[in-house]
Amino acid sequence: MSEITTLGRVRCLLPEVLGFAVAGALAYATDLLVFASLRISQHWPPVEAKIVSAAAACLVAYLGNRFGPYRNRSRHRGARTVALFCALQLAAALVQVACLLTSHYLLGYTSARADLWAGGVIGMTFATALRFWGTRSLVFQRSP
Repeated sequence: MSEITTLGRVRCLLPEVLGFAVAGALAYATDLLVFASLRISQHWPPVEAKIVSAAAACLVAYLGNRFGPYRNRSRHRGARTVALFCALQLAAALVQVACLLTSHYLLGYTSARADLWAGGVIGMTFATALRFWGTRSLVFQRSP
């Protein structure tokens, strides 16, 4: 009986997860494209280019989630929602940095490969879980 309940929950959650993943993939592509364009074509300094590309990616992620998997949730709208979403994105980015710092400086894994795994794989996994949980339970809550 619990298998059916669990399977039913997974089926209900699957469209939301897929929509969240599509919005995230579009945001990631935006980040890469804007950064590369500003850095290579426009010759911007790397930090400034990254700030602009991250902001553009955050906007794409917000719009993708707001009009995608969470379009029917109307509890929060407007500037407060955008600010909460951006704060969540910042918190998730800090999770990635914390994983990298822990691996590199506390555990002593200092190779480029270890840094890639710590920040880009392990950190991204934890950050994505935080983003998903926060987006569905804090930013786009169900109406009571």
